[in-house]
Amino acid sequence: MLWLALYLPRLPLEVFPSLPSPKAIVSRERVVVADRAASSAGVMPGLRLSEAWAFLPTLAVQQRDCEREQLALTRLAYWAGGFTSEICCLPPQTLLLEVAASLRLFGGVTALFERIVSGCAEQGFAPQAALAPTPRAAQWLALAGDNEPCLDSAELPLRLGRLPLAALDFSPQKQARLGSFGARLLADVLCLPRAGLARRLGPAFVADLARALGDFPDPRARFVFPERFVERLELPMRTDNAIALGFAGRRLVASLCGWLAARAEGVSECRFEFVHERSTKQRSATVLALAFSTATRDPERISRVLIERLQRLELPAAVDAIRLRAEAPEALPGRTRSLFGEHGEGAGGDSVAALVERLQARLGSGSVHVLAVVAEHRPENASRRVAPALLAGEKIATKLFADSRVLLEEPAPRPLWLLARPQALRETVGRPQCGGSLRLLAGPERIESGWWDAAEPDALGDVRRDYFVAISIRQEWLWIFRCRAGWFLHGVFA
Repeated sequence: MLWLALYLPRLPLEVFPSLPSPKAIVSRERVVVADRAASSAGVMPGLRLSEAWAFLPTLAVQQRDCEREQLALTRLAYWAGGFTSEICCLPPQTLLLEVAASLRLFGGVTALFERIVSGCAEQGFAPQAALAPTPRAAQWLALAGDNEPCLDSAELPLRLGRLPLAALDFSPQKQARLGSFGARLLADVLCLPRAGLARRLGPAFVADLARALGDFPDPRARFVFPERFVERLELPMRTDNAIALGFAGRRLVASLCGWLAARAEGVSECRFEFVHERSTKQRSATVLALAFSTATRDPERISRVLIERLQRLELPAAVDAIRLRAEAPEALPGRTRSLFGEHGEGAGGDSVAALVERLQARLGSGSVHVLAVVAEHRPENASRRVAPALLAGEKIATKLFADSRVLLEEPAPRPLWLLARPQALRETVGRPQCGGSLRLLAGPERIESGWWDAAEPDALGDVRRDYFVAISIRQEWLWIFRCRAGWFLHGVFA
């Protein structure tokens, strides 16, 4: 096993992005954490609030909110689901990921480690990360800020031995007792007899040392991904610019896609809710629903549709928070990659689906459609407009289809372009004319049907036509028919 620990020392501060700098989080009248501007002025953790204000009168303070921190840690766990489903939440400020099974998928230890750390920073957190074969060793390395990966259990005594005791999460009583033994580094503790340590500090302390070194098993409760995704993100500052919401929206999309990846699911629709500031009369949130041609968990694909929709969105008031909901996930099985490495948005059906979604986002859902075949002989009634969908699982031969389609065998040729109304043609010596005399290539094909709607308003009614394929003097292939009223042009072949 290989564990990656993400320790978030500034999480109490990061959950209040709108607090102005210099700022600090306090609990029981003492500073918990301060930003760089406050720290440079002498405001340090553990300082009394009155002393902190004496150092920096302009210091903005906020009481610590453990509930907010837990929600932020949960959102980060959703995002981490894109790398592994084996996740442990250790409130208040630590996340553990078991990543041994993910190394090959993400290009090895170094690539995976860098990708997780950079992605965590993109989510708005400043982590101290560490890799180790045991979860407790990873925690301690992260607490001490040692980010050099430790991949071999045999290296643990040396790597852990270098850690100062003051940097670890031992209680003040244990810290004082170990200090009385003359121990300053963990190596000093590891050199002491285990039986004596158990008598003086308790068997639990010795068991923790053994678990860190891999001598004892260290089972951890796994994070359980909920059935529905509902996450809220507070903005650093209010904005009435819809396009500016795209950056914050991407963070929520990344968390959504991690949640979906851990559950092996995708979404065909999700909903953004833009929460307006309370001082405005506009109390209800502005809702933006996103729909996709096929179920997806690709963050780039979802973000592209979001940006397209935001460009056309008008906000009635300033927004100070965003909420994302996905309440109907769908099973999304894995796909086999091509022998020649074709994958992603540029291959097969994914690119077609992405194009359809962008067109719908830009032009409106009602402006993008496909033609569904209907069991009807009259050409005007043989198709209808329906919402597009995509045959899942196909690659280069992917086809758009209609949800309520009927497949018919059509032995006779049909043109791609039908005129809205048949155009009357002149007739000379019994031959149809269209910019000159037409030469008949195929036909006739008799179409005779429609008596059942002859009495209905705006219906086509009963028709009796003989269709031909003809070619003009300009080499145009035309679809024409003859009826009692004469010759008519009805379609053009591509």
